Amino acid sequence: MNKKQILDELKTKCENCQNCALAETRTNVVFSDGNPDNAKYVLIGEAPGENEDLTGTPFVGRAGKLLNEFLAQVGISRENDLYIINTVKCRPPKNRVPTDFEKSACRDYIETQISIIDPKVIILCGATALKSFYPTKTPISKIRGEWLKIEVKGKKYKAMAIFHPSYLLRNHSLEEGKPRWLMLEDLKNIKNS
Repeated sequence: MNKKQILDELKTKCENCQNCALAETRTNVVFSDGNPDNAKYVLIGEAPGENEDLTGTPFVGRAGKLLNEFLAQVGISRENDLYIINTVKCRPPKNRVPTDFEKSACRDYIETQISIIDPKVIILCGATALKSFYPTKTPISKIRGEWLKIEVKGKKYKAMAIFHPSYLLRNHSLEEGKPRWLMLEDLKNIKNS
């Protein structure tokens, strides 16, 4: 079986998952987006929002559009270079942060996807993704842009935390040292790694 076939089987398991209460309120499982065969990077976001729950695709709302703009600016193709997932597969009610239990219910799906894709770099998008894979008390504003090592199913991966685009929707300045400027610098470092 090729990567796509293996991931399709995993997606079917996910769609039938009842491991936590999020299954009761979801419209769609938000499994992934991107190219499993050629992806150099796995981007892990926080959780599906309303638009993602309706479409079954991660990062399609306003934050997703902004992410697409940043990726295009640095020459990372969402369609070819990236495989996008979240820490949970179902939308938490009222877009709240997923609980540790909810994240643990999805953890094997997430780790299996990462193992199948076997990326060059894992991009931890936002504080929830960072803390899910790299337990730290350091705020994302201090650790973003640093190269980290994380272990998934016994294999070590190079990783970097970046700001979540929803945070950047509230911070518009492109001035040097500001969040949007830092996001571009981080994505350039990832692209050039």
